[in-house]
Amino acid sequence: MRRISRITVAGAATASLALALAACGGTSTDSGSESKGGKGLAIAYDVGGKGDQSFNDAAYAGLEQAKKEFGYDTADVEPTDGETDADKEQRLTSLAKQGYNPVVGVGYAYAAAMKKVAEKYPDTTFGIVDDATIEAKNVADLVFNEQEASYLAGVAAAKSTKTKTVGFVGGVDVPLIHKFQAGYEQGVKDTDPKVKVVSQYLTQTAEEGGFASPDKGKTAAEGQIEKKADVVYAAAGLSGQGVIEAAAANKIWAIGVDSDQYKQEALAKYKDSILTSATKDVAKAVYSLAKSVEDGKPETGIVRGDLKSGEVGLSDSNPKFADDAELQAAIKSAKEKIISGEIKVKDTP
Repeated sequence: MRRISRITVAGAATASLALALAACGGTSTDSGSESKGGKGLAIAYDVGGKGDQSFNDAAYAGLEQAKKEFGYDTADVEPTDGETDADKEQRLTSLAKQGYNPVVGVGYAYAAAMKKVAEKYPDTTFGIVDDATIEAKNVADLVFNEQEASYLAGVAAAKSTKTKTVGFVGGVDVPLIHKFQAGYEQGVKDTDPKVKVVSQYLTQTAEEGGFASPDKGKTAAEGQIEKKADVVYAAAGLSGQGVIEAAAANKIWAIGVDSDQYKQEALAKYKDSILTSATKDVAKAVYSLAKSVEDGKPETGIVRGDLKSGEVGLSDSNPKFADDAELQAAIKSAKEKIISGEIKVKDTP
């Protein structure tokens, strides 16, 4: 559901963003003289920050697109280690107070803080990625059917395994990541019931580093490889880089997540081991929210991306994946059945 309301960009900044945010995470701002639209989109990163080659970087791509098209100042702010909801609240408040609009929290961890800040700044549009719990006239809940893309990843894994064992590595044991696991396991079993899925979570909470620890991801993947897994899917943010590294070292397949990780520069030396990635278009969601504000018709309420809209899916950058006719036929069939409703994808394991 989308509720539309017209709002006005908040007033000009009263202090420099760098100084205002010094106590609540590093920041990168653009204030070039060519700016024609004042202050626009600002994003506050999830754990792992910019450079995770996945979730946060996708949000940054959306910010870059908006900055280029609308010619306004933008800001992107890093998280800090061990931060609290109060730290997040301070970060969002600083951005809203200085006139950035919209302000986007990247990740469900911003929910409590955003609910409070949105009430204080009713003339600012806020967006939160991966959370659907905030019901406010000036908040857009940017969510996705990750389980649908993960189902297709399961089809790919089941069709690609030679050992009849595949793995799943989740960053943190939370409902959001359960959606990835559920879809993946269902896709595997529907494709080949004889294939075993070994699933593991790195941590119980984000504070323990489940989304930001490549070493934990690498260790988990190595353990699954010892159990004969020859395809491993990671939904673990920055930790997924460790999974991909382990896959490459052991000459098995990795399946990336959120962004097309085959194309990520930091992962270039491992790309031949990345079969595909289960993507969700966070960049499009962030950009679209910015555009809606620029157009004077801000998105609010639940804004959902799914397989039918094309906002989740599988990347096909790896030629070995794209050119496998049998595999592509299986994925196409599954995709059509999900979109038609013939296949109902679970969102819990």
